[in-house]
Amino acid sequence: MPELPVVIASPAPLSSADELYPIREVARLTGVNPVTLRAWERRYGLLQPLRTDSGHRLYSPADIDAVRNILAWIERGVAVSKVGQLLARSVPQRVDTSGGMGEVAGEWREWQLRLRRAVATFDAPRLERLYGQVFSAYPLATAFQEVLLPVWQELLLRQDGFGQASEWLFLDTFLRGRVLQRLHLIGGQSDERVLLAPLPGRCHELELLVTALLLAGNELAVSLLGPGQPFDELPLVCEKVRPRALVLFSNCAPDGELRRRLTRLDQALNCPLALAGDVSELAEESLVGTPVACLGGEARLWQRRLRQFLGGQLDI
Repeated sequence: MPELPVVIASPAPLSSADELYPIREVARLTGVNPVTLRAWERRYGLLQPLRTDSGHRLYSPADIDAVRNILAWIERGVAVSKVGQLLARSVPQRVDTSGGMGEVAGEWREWQLRLRRAVATFDAPRLERLYGQVFSAYPLATAFQEVLLPVWQELLLRQDGFGQASEWLFLDTFLRGRVLQRLHLIGGQSDERVLLAPLPGRCHELELLVTALLLAGNELAVSLLGPGQPFDELPLVCEKVRPRALVLFSNCAPDGELRRRLTRLDQALNCPLALAGDVSELAEESLVGTPVACLGGEARLWQRRLRQFLGGQLDI
């Protein structure tokens, strides 16, 4: 029987900010065995659990979020030895009582907890209410990047148990429908258009839809090419659509052929080429000296960086 979390304080029914978990409970919650958790701490410095007087490790909810983020990076093809720098950008700071970023991260975790409960019971009306409340509390990019997509990603990685695949499909279907609605509302607001396509590899439709939504604006529409789009046919599509730019998206690690393939693609295009998503940050150094722009992995900056790129003001 797994050990129960050690509760320091619980100021509100849904608050988990002050709970601390022993290593066996973290292993049960994340599916990562204790030996691996200790290795990530000692060898790579990816985790910093607290210690009891007797030396036992205690993990906060922020630490558990970090474990899940590490798993997500590894699933995308990033070596664990290279995760540290990426983790520093993507994992919220540990919650503290002084407020600031830690307090905000605690709020995000509470919203995530409520969403998980709604999904676990397949409660569509409750999920709909929470979805609306999240967007009334946060800007578009924050709502997706810090609240909704972390829950979606966690469920995507945890489909081994009975019913977990159904939970992920339930949330994935719900979010795809809502994002499509938003895209249809803004789709005809501009004659200027950017084309968004996935890099070949593992890419889910929801990730592309959210990227299209966050790139689009009143002055720029986004046309989307779905998963499975043939890479070699992109110049043909761009010739017919004549977009202001082609943006390729992926959250997976780049392979050794990416620079060569993108350089050759850029030469065949009639429009500028840019990368977005985590691949953009992972490949940025290797693309120095090429015409390919990197918009980065920070969703809230995509629209601004895209405008800078189209205006010739983004360093590449």
